[in-house]
Amino acid sequence: MSLVAESKRSVVAVGTFSQLRSPRFSFSGTGFAVGDGTLIATCHHVLREGGTGTEKVGLAVQLRSDRGDPEWRAAEVVASDRARDLALLRVEGAPVPALALSSEEAEAADGAPVALIGFPIGGLLGFSHVTHRGIVSSRVSSSAPSPTAGQLSERAVAGARIGAFDVLQLDATAYPGNSGGPLLNSETGRVIGVVSMVLVKGTREAAIATPTGITYAVPSKYLVELLTKVK
Repeated sequence: MSLVAESKRSVVAVGTFSQLRSPRFSFSGTGFAVGDGTLIATCHHVLREGGTGTEKVGLAVQLRSDRGDPEWRAAEVVASDRARDLALLRVEGAPVPALALSSEEAEAADGAPVALIGFPIGGLLGFSHVTHRGIVSSRVSSSAPSPTAGQLSERAVAGARIGAFDVLQLDATAYPGNSGGPLLNSETGRVIGVVSMVLVKGTREAAIATPTGITYAVPSKYLVELLTKVK
């Protein structure tokens, strides 16, 4: 499928980088280029804290150079929406081919054919892109029972402030590492969502241990909104 082959150029691994570690790059999730190609969209929950002590650890993305070698780019967070589990990173260097975003609900209607691209098992296969196909099963609400005082978190508080929002339920299985990857309408080639299961499950993905066959994605209309906050 030419759509998948072309889209892979835009999909990167997100993690942290340190010259003192082996391996130097530590993977935490997937991201993809948007906008002018220097912006990487991903999930907020895949972002990791830097190192401690004398170790210099920075946020980074890994992509393939024109020769096929791994290339690391320093990155910084320029916008985030913790409640909807979205983040935008600015990366150094030349622009990465960007994917087109769609906020048209018709492209994400029930039954729409989709493809999701990411790194479901991280670097075990040398960070090879993996593609899963399926359909949009339903558009559901992110609302969940109110947390007790002992369960309050920054994300829960932020979610309470903005209220319920749309989440796409997919008939396609994603795994840890897929979070932050693009959900493409396989007919138009445009991004209709960002893969993220933590919004509904409330915890980090446990799909390898207890796979449900159900995956969720944040509609790209919220990513379009976040892009307006980037200068």
